[in-house]
Amino acid sequence: MTIPDTTTVSVENVSKWFGQKVAVSEVTSVFGPGVTGLLGPNGAGKTTLLRMMTGLVRPSEGRITIEGIDPHDDYRALNAVGFVAEDEAVYKHLTARKFVRFNAVLAGVADPESDTERVIELVDLQGAADRPVGGFSKGMRQRTKVAAALVHRPRVLLLDEPLNGADPVQRSHLIDLFKTLGARGYTVIVSSHVLHEVERMADRIIAITDGRLAASGDVRSLRALMTDIPQTIRIDADKPRILAAALISTPYASGVKLENDTIHVEAADPAGLARAIAHLARQHGVIVRRIQPEDESLESVFSYLVHRR
Repeated sequence: MTIPDTTTVSVENVSKWFGQKVAVSEVTSVFGPGVTGLLGPNGAGKTTLLRMMTGLVRPSEGRITIEGIDPHDDYRALNAVGFVAEDEAVYKHLTARKFVRFNAVLAGVADPESDTERVIELVDLQGAADRPVGGFSKGMRQRTKVAAALVHRPRVLLLDEPLNGADPVQRSHLIDLFKTLGARGYTVIVSSHVLHEVERMADRIIAITDGRLAASGDVRSLRALMTDIPQTIRIDADKPRILAAALISTPYASGVKLENDTIHVEAADPAGLARAIAHLARQHGVIVRRIQPEDESLESVFSYLVHRR
């Protein structure tokens, strides 16, 4: 498991059940500055875990702390946390500016007017700030909720599907914002089912399936742990047929396919394959232009983690 240099959120052997239903089971993990993607299929326990981090839901077993404080028992932890819920947690009759300012006042911000303007600009909502939230698109409401979550300058930002309903421009702006906050030392934990967007913004991935922790780490390190299935490697060369024929005879290639002059190789030992490619290229006078893994995407890793259980 990848361990952050500085721990801001600690989850220790946490379980949560509702009657006979187990939502989260014996999850242990720590989070620090940067962006962590919280992934899992619907019903995996992601929302329950985030709500326990905020103190809204008490764990049935185990302990969660925010900067060493239990958020359910000590309100001081809430000063460090900003939360964007997946559901519509807005007062629709208020304008965006009034809604954000209302949250600033509730949080005890010293200068609510100034901080309200700061976060409205941060989420690029200046042109619509005086319109009622009830008339907003889903994406604009999401940006309003992000502004409200940031208005008291929290050090931990918990985001449950924050990109839902946002158009491509809004998504790109929010992704850049979350990456910037992570780079500035904020702890950003974002739950999302849009895998390629999580891959764009997250330094680290936490995968949850059936309420249990399935894996933790960056995409490449998680893919490297998947030793029971071959990795697919793409090779571009000036003499693809000659190189493909030579690779078939090596013990490192469990499958070789030539498609439109591109070689696709399944390899249980990618490092051994790389050495073999270098040797065979020299031997046969082949110029290799590119060697690239084809299944180191978050989507392929996540699919593997979900279906292996």
